[in-house]
Amino acid sequence: MLNRMRVVSFFIIGIFIATVSAQETIGTVEFLAPEMNDFFSSESKIEVLASGFSWAEGPVWVPQKQGLLFTDVPNNKVYLWNEKKGLSLFLNPSGMTNHAPHSTNEGANGLALDPDGNLILCQHGDRAVSMLKNWNSNRPEYEVLVDHYQNQWLNSPNDLAFDEEGVLFFTDPPYGLKEGDRDPLKALDFNGVYKWSPNTGIVLLDASLGRPNGIAFAPDFKTLYIGNSERDNAVIIAFDYQNGTLVNKRVFYDGNALAQNRQGLFDGLKVHSSGIVFATGPGGVLVLDPKGKHLGTIRPGKSTANCSFDVEEEYLYLTSTDLLARIKLN
Repeated sequence: MLNRMRVVSFFIIGIFIATVSAQETIGTVEFLAPEMNDFFSSESKIEVLASGFSWAEGPVWVPQKQGLLFTDVPNNKVYLWNEKKGLSLFLNPSGMTNHAPHSTNEGANGLALDPDGNLILCQHGDRAVSMLKNWNSNRPEYEVLVDHYQNQWLNSPNDLAFDEEGVLFFTDPPYGLKEGDRDPLKALDFNGVYKWSPNTGIVLLDASLGRPNGIAFAPDFKTLYIGNSERDNAVIIAFDYQNGTLVNKRVFYDGNALAQNRQGLFDGLKVHSSGIVFATGPGGVLVLDPKGKHLGTIRPGKSTANCSFDVEEEYLYLTSTDLLARIKLN
């Protein structure tokens, strides 16, 4: 239950958004192994920072803004939150600009910064991965990086990561299409994991997962993790990354039993500099060691789509259904 201390509210283009004081807390932290104490204590609190979104997603810390950018996918917007100014609208539209044939009006989902600090967006409605061209404009402009594979429209790029050389990796499930795999606009008969660079173009790396979603590299870039958001195959997959290819596919964590009893499926994930994986999934954010041992869970009490650290790894930020929250790390 929310401890309501102070709420500053305002309307943004017909949507009620609330910037919430840091005193408001929700949920609990579950400890399953002693290593969980390296990150959290019994006093750790999940702070609510803002609420009122339709489906918050894609958080990324942006040093030049001294804050966090995140998406509200159904409403085609990106918001900025920082400590000094709270919440503000940053991009509108974020990812549906009528660039592609579409069956929903959903905007951007996953966000990331490339090695040069450019904002890269997975755009559902435009069925593309694009770069924001103008950081400080009220009318955002995007440069499409990739939107086709073998002359066919992508499904709806969802999440992304960069390797140590700046090559882009992204997942492409059908969540931005109204009927999913059955949508008449779906041109590809699979849901892929790709890499892309200006020099090599788009390369399909894997087409075996039904719902490839969150994607992140280990700190040494030798392992790539992918969350699979299927109800009957709730797993996190790991690949070895060697010479630009993915090999040794394996189940890093099997969450099928957990998914029977807890709300949510594997979605976004981030890897701490220590190698610990923070994966949104059944029950909240699962904390997993590099061998896949489940150390504990951050449980905000609602489905959590994605998470992200700030530069100093002082906080883990959560996009949980209709709100933005954070929890302080030890």
